[in-house]
Amino acid sequence: MEPIAPSARVIQAIEWQADYAVRNHAPITGRVVRAQLALLQGPTRVGQRLAQWPDSAMEDALPLRVAGGLHALHLARRDGRLAPIYAGTLTDQQAIDPLIGAVVADHDDILLPWLDGPPQTNEAGRSASIMAALLWLSGRLGPRFELNELGASAGVNTMIDRFAFDLGGVMAGPADSPMHIVPQWNGPPPPVGAVEITAIRGCDRAPLDLTDRAQADRLKAYVWADAPERMARIDAAVALARIMPPRIDRCDAGDWIAARLIAPQAADTTRVVYHSIVWQYLPEATRAAITAGIEAAGAVATASRRLAWVRLETNRTTFRHELSVRYWPDGGDEHVLGTAHAHGAWVEWFGL
Repeated sequence: MEPIAPSARVIQAIEWQADYAVRNHAPITGRVVRAQLALLQGPTRVGQRLAQWPDSAMEDALPLRVAGGLHALHLARRDGRLAPIYAGTLTDQQAIDPLIGAVVADHDDILLPWLDGPPQTNEAGRSASIMAALLWLSGRLGPRFELNELGASAGVNTMIDRFAFDLGGVMAGPADSPMHIVPQWNGPPPPVGAVEITAIRGCDRAPLDLTDRAQADRLKAYVWADAPERMARIDAAVALARIMPPRIDRCDAGDWIAARLIAPQAADTTRVVYHSIVWQYLPEATRAAITAGIEAAGAVATASRRLAWVRLETNRTTFRHELSVRYWPDGGDEHVLGTAHAHGAWVEWFGL
């Protein structure tokens, strides 16, 4: 098979994702992602498909699709050559590139389907920022919230009402939960307050079922190898889902939120749209439609039926993950409440 000249956008996506991983203390994942640059000039079908990917490589999280497949091979112990890479003992990129190339060549048929769907990088640790924002909103809008999560993946964070939190000494959620979220807290603690979640649901274009063993294993494959504690959080999420599965609608984010914003809303409740590390993967047109829809709904929000938008998303310039909130009917101004680690290891609260 003749090599195909790779798209500049694909190269950019791989380089950006590798840098992003390293900046977030995940050098192993960064090396695995960067090795995909060498695949672009190789003879494998995986490499050729990467090279031909359209300009949506960044939005499609293309490098994380391949990384998930390689991690799945390692977790299933299907190729021992990957072990030193994932153990962090092999760090020379010049040695890693041909090794991963050989692994991909030998497992081309297994890895190729991993390119067919988006990565599922559900991370319960991110819920620390979301809960902190709800505590902040509670003092301004009242304690009752209806939650709607965009890009919910397997629905881990759509079970936020069943997590136990310790946020800089401020406790929230049921203490007997198998999911304990205790990030390193920097800055003053969030405000103490009541959070009553009256309803919660999410959407994803290709949700995974946490109660299905194979799908749960697939979710684990997308966990970055540099953070083994995240595996334990997935196990806790699986335990919660077996008791009561999260409510996830299979739907495009733009279509779903348009319907949710006009759905009947209980009185004396704040409808919350929230998402974490999702925005960068949505097409620009979808982002614009969601923003316009939320702002239009905010324009007609009332003191009894309020609206809030909570985001933990990546600043693509600084690589910082900023926690921001807008709420209505109080004007919808943006409030940046803090920053957080991509996978919830720490939160820096600004104390606004």
